[in-house]
Amino acid sequence: QSQLVESGGGLGQPGGSLTLSCAASGPTTDYYAIGWFRQAPGKEREGVSCINFGDGYTYYAPSVKGRFTISRDNAKNTVYLVMNNLKPEDAGDYFCAAAQGRRVSWAVVASTQCGNLELWGQGTLVTVSS
Repeated sequence: QSQLVESGGGLGQPGGSLTLSCAASGPTTDYYAIGWFRQAPGKEREGVSCINFGDGYTYYAPSVKGRFTISRDNAKNTVYLVMNNLKPEDAGDYFCAAAQGRRVSWAVVASTQCGNLELWGQGTLVTVSS
């Protein structure tokens, strides 16, 4: 059974860094795209960043572009999100999600802020505070 397991959340300081990991079970050829979403208390869930697992194309939300970097390690079936220059508004529950198989083009995934990802992890909490 395919599943995603997030790790790396915790307390980060404003201006500091945290790295999140999303380990996907099964062969990476099963996954078309993997992305990160976040949800702060009282706010809607938003797509933060996602990556095309085969070609490496990436998408970043405007709020994190230039500060966050998404990458993948196909050998480890893992996607990483390096979050630099953390801001208090980066706090929230971070979820990893994946598209198993290509149902839509990467252009559609990116234009919908990492939409069309149907497999979800349990989430990891990120707190930003001094």
